[in-house]
Amino acid sequence: MSASVLIDGHNLTLQNATGIGTYARNLAAAARKLGFEPELLLGGNSSVDRRDPQLSEIFLFDALTQLKPSPKIQAQRFLAGIAGKPFGIRATELARVGAVEDSSAMSLLGFGKLHVATSLFEYALSHFRRYGAPAEVKLATPPGLFHLTFPAPLKTRGCPNIYTIHDIVPLRLPQTTLDNKKVFLQLVRYLCRRADHIVTVSEFSKQDIMRFFGLPESRITNTYQSVGLPPSITGKSDDQVADEVAKSFGLDFRSYYMFYGAIEPKKNLSRLVDAYAASGSRFPLIVVGALGWLYETDLEKLKDDRFAFYRQETDRIVPSRRVQRIPYLPFSQLMTLVKGARGVLFPSLYEGFGLPVLEAMALGTPVITSNIAALPEIADDAAMLVEPTDVEAIAGAIQTFDHDDGLRQELSLRGLKRAAFFSLDAYQQRLGSLYAGLGVSPRAQ
Repeated sequence: MSASVLIDGHNLTLQNATGIGTYARNLAAAARKLGFEPELLLGGNSSVDRRDPQLSEIFLFDALTQLKPSPKIQAQRFLAGIAGKPFGIRATELARVGAVEDSSAMSLLGFGKLHVATSLFEYALSHFRRYGAPAEVKLATPPGLFHLTFPAPLKTRGCPNIYTIHDIVPLRLPQTTLDNKKVFLQLVRYLCRRADHIVTVSEFSKQDIMRFFGLPESRITNTYQSVGLPPSITGKSDDQVADEVAKSFGLDFRSYYMFYGAIEPKKNLSRLVDAYAASGSRFPLIVVGALGWLYETDLEKLKDDRFAFYRQETDRIVPSRRVQRIPYLPFSQLMTLVKGARGVLFPSLYEGFGLPVLEAMALGTPVITSNIAALPEIADDAAMLVEPTDVEAIAGAIQTFDHDDGLRQELSLRGLKRAAFFSLDAYQQRLGSLYAGLGVSPRAQ
């Protein structure tokens, strides 16, 4: 019988997919390959009714239920805000009866048991604010390991509790996030003192966390991240990609630039758009990203009249734009668009890893990215690096990509080689070493 690894699913249930959601899925896949049974811990606005497993499963996926908690649950959250959850938060296993076609963005395929606790993360935050310590999750049977994919104020008994801290952006660039900085600082301080281990995703983040919190190196491990791109995407020929981007988006192969990610201040989108305009590039810029926070200035830039023009289409004149935004694309379609791009532009102000850089390299698409935080570590010599606050430098890099096909081809080849360092097999080995060091084996003791 395999030992289980319990993984939190908070970022899998958010309306807009996040990089941490991708991290959780890759973590589960790697744990399973190591011989562990990945289990998932979820919160929600409804409880599990053992007498009606079909309805419980439906409620878990129901958007309306998740958006509108009942008056009873609202009252319970109010009380938890006053008293916390000193007796713990009970999680109930949800029977998988196949009532729901599990193919949505919240897909839970790849996980074994599902454990659901009503208002889990809301209660945990209230408890931490009240007591300055994580709330205990009560399970019928403790897992072999509880691996939280972000610094959540939760813990469970009977196994090691480890926490992945991707970065400390709320503390390093407080003006770029809406996190409660006091709570975030207190929580990470607590975890650095009391967690069984801290995990992170780059040497940059590891050193940043160690310096900021005085954390000994023996208490933190960098496993990096990985990306799992199926052969159905990586194996597409240039002709196939060209045909798909032409039919779906009206774009020519290798004749457009891409930025993708949440529209939020740290992504530096306003400077990127200004740099793109200054470059005079004839290739359109496609922005794929859901609205994050503090996005008003970025949206104004994207709507700027300087990017509007008219083009001839058979027997009529139609309006068009050199900068276009697409709020959301399914993963397969997004990766096809990346594979067909002339380059991915990702001059972020701060990243603990920078998943779009890795995904683009793995697809053979050249990248322009920042020379700060973890980005030069991830890209190594396989991307063109720029100072992210220097609009002229970004514009110059775009002009280079416009005209130097030889450099783009060289970066494409280097990117494919660099991406191999972050393969699923390499990630699995790092994760296995981490778990073994904590005394957790894939076979139950």
